[in-house]
Amino acid sequence: MNLTFSQPRLNALKQICLSLIVALFSFLPAPANAHVFLASEGGVYFDRDAKVFTFRINLNLEAILAGIDPDVKDTADSPNAAEYDRLRSLPPDELKKVFEAFQPKFLQGVNILIDGKRIDPQIQSVDYPDVGDLTKPRKTIVHFHGELPADAKTFAFGWSPEFGKVLMRTISARSRTMHAEVLEKGAMSQTLNIDDIKSRTRIDMVLDFLKIGYTHILPKGTDHILFVVGIFLLSTKVRPILTQITAFTVAHTITLGLGAAKIIDLPSSIVEPLIAASIVYVAVENIMRPTLSAWRPIVVFCFGLLHGLGFAGILKEFGIPKEDFLVGLLSFNIGVELGQLTVIAICFLLVGFWFGNKPWYRQRIVIPGSLLIAIIGAFWFVQRVSGLG
Repeated sequence: MNLTFSQPRLNALKQICLSLIVALFSFLPAPANAHVFLASEGGVYFDRDAKVFTFRINLNLEAILAGIDPDVKDTADSPNAAEYDRLRSLPPDELKKVFEAFQPKFLQGVNILIDGKRIDPQIQSVDYPDVGDLTKPRKTIVHFHGELPADAKTFAFGWSPEFGKVLMRTISARSRTMHAEVLEKGAMSQTLNIDDIKSRTRIDMVLDFLKIGYTHILPKGTDHILFVVGIFLLSTKVRPILTQITAFTVAHTITLGLGAAKIIDLPSSIVEPLIAASIVYVAVENIMRPTLSAWRPIVVFCFGLLHGLGFAGILKEFGIPKEDFLVGLLSFNIGVELGQLTVIAICFLLVGFWFGNKPWYRQRIVIPGSLLIAIIGAFWFVQRVSGLG
């Protein structure tokens, strides 16, 4: 099969790609009342004298009630988006009625183990916030309590994968030390000693957020992966790659920090389609230009600002404590960088090392590969704008 593009075909392809870019940026969506499925935040406290434990969890109740998949980047991307929006607009007294009907299923999904045995907690009270700003998710606080046997020694917590991620903080009964742990959906916490919980060290937290940042690129961040592959394809030489990756890294570091600190807060209904459009642009420019243009690093920098806001959405899910914000932010960012470097290394080992110096590299790899990336990016753009994802 001959993958070489003749000049007339290449010119026609360039015109098609230019039209595609214009079309994409003409249909950017207006801001919508759509939200990230925020991770829940929980705290467990033990009272030996009263022989009870109390458990408070701050959660995105409407997303759980509507059956939103925790993996979606935006509630608008869920087939249950209309139900979520309806629940989000309910006043507290009406939301209370919906949750009371759902409580048996909810309690079945809460898995609390004392000495390895499941304990059935009871809901003590629920704090339902006012409707407030519909452009932002509402956090409802559920208070549980349960019996703590006098001889209880260990505790563990988990809940249904349908309820999403949770940041758990557990306070020991005697030493009052705290253990904080990020639980992926469906995961159980570590088994903890109720009287003497060993506090997680700063190194533990660094490793947690390194992992979160890295896995957000590999294997979860397919859109970010394609953007980095698009950067790589233009030239396998070190300087063009380094110039673009540096611009991208500096840019997304800026908006990652500003977004995570909630100084900048753009809705994902704007950010996610623009990220898809950035993939299309980089791929199309690979087709139209054989070398790194003077403006390419500037364009990559601008798109890096968008990707940084996408990264920030992940950090905001976890609600990093203020005292650990800087460490968590830097660790997450380093994890992202390691993920990007891994993508570059894989591209070099699979493509650059073997074919980068071949005279047909551009015709047979760059152009077909970039065309495929542009098509995928365009599909994602339409998917994210239409809410069909």
